[in-house]
Amino acid sequence: MYLRTTRRVNKDGSVVKYLALAHNIRSPKSNTPVAKIIHNFGRADKLDYTQLDRLCRSIARVCDLKVIDPAQITSEAPELGTDASFADNLRIKHTLALGCPIVIEALWEQLGLKKTLQDIENTAGTKVPYERALLAMVANRLCEPDSKLGVWDRWLSKVYLPSCKGLKLNHMYEAMDLLHAHAEEVEKTVFFQTADLFNLEVDLIFYDTTTASFSVDYEDDPERHPNATLRKFGHAKEGFWAPQVVVALAVTREGIPVRSWVLPGNTSDVSTVEKVRADLRGWNLGRAMFVADSGMNSEDNRSELARACGKYLLACRMANVAEIKRDVLSKRGPYTTFQDNLQAKEVIVGDGERRKRYILCHNPKEAKRQKKHRQMIVEMLEAELGRHKDQSAKAQWAI
Repeated sequence: MYLRTTRRVNKDGSVVKYLALAHNIRSPKSNTPVAKIIHNFGRADKLDYTQLDRLCRSIARVCDLKVIDPAQITSEAPELGTDASFADNLRIKHTLALGCPIVIEALWEQLGLKKTLQDIENTAGTKVPYERALLAMVANRLCEPDSKLGVWDRWLSKVYLPSCKGLKLNHMYEAMDLLHAHAEEVEKTVFFQTADLFNLEVDLIFYDTTTASFSVDYEDDPERHPNATLRKFGHAKEGFWAPQVVVALAVTREGIPVRSWVLPGNTSDVSTVEKVRADLRGWNLGRAMFVADSGMNSEDNRSELARACGKYLLACRMANVAEIKRDVLSKRGPYTTFQDNLQAKEVIVGDGERRKRYILCHNPKEAKRQKKHRQMIVEMLEAELGRHKDQSAKAQWAI
């Protein structure tokens, strides 16, 4: 509820104000708030303001409040008179964003990042607050992404992060070097802290790779710079060749990242598993099943995964594996229905410890769609062949 002021402009240009007591209600048709007038006080220039004063004091009495008229300050409250006159001259000079930085800093500490990075600083013997520099860059990335120069020169002056005020621009770049050198330790801390907070079950690890290409003409050359080793020519996911890097990610069944990798752009999918196996083996994840797509399925990778994780689940291309065509697809047996679009059956190939377990999946909806699509292609080709005037033409005509 509030005091609403409306204006009317007369033909002579004069403005007449009207006062009313109103409150907002939500329109059932437009679902937008509209003002509902409870009482009209009339024209402001003809209004008896003692009525508003009585209403104000009546409300204050019910709410157990005291109404003070600045023009009638008594000696009993001289401070109020001083505050009132002082407030009239107040002007907002500068504001700082408070909410998001405080939440981000609290999460930063809860995930163990502050302690881990400070321990790294102490071990390195540095007195520079690199941990604060990394916090500033992460908070900026979550609130208002900018460059390192933008964080230091513009963004920090707009938010309330007093512990980051003494940072210098070179601290931002040096902090990134420190993070890169200790990335594994930081990732391990964050993952296990997150797993503890959410009580994650790390029994399934999903792994996949993708590529990130660069609009440059040449790949990295270690002879020009020793750290230039990642951007290499490779076949990007978009279908063209370009200098690129391979980005690999392992996540839990809930989608929580376990660890990430950036590899040279000419690294094939099947050759990444050995490094991933070695890195995750040191984390002591316990019983975990490694899940990946068919790009990781090779004899060498299966041997690596068997030594690393013990259990793994890899997708297979049915038409490209002779064993599947010969022993799996030909084996009879009923499917178990899990959902209306998922049926599966288990097929065991081999004996003893070296046996392989295949899960053959069938999607009735997808099979129906593909059958309809194949039928449409055949009809289109038959119609195209039927247009040829010489039906005895050889097969080279179709090619």
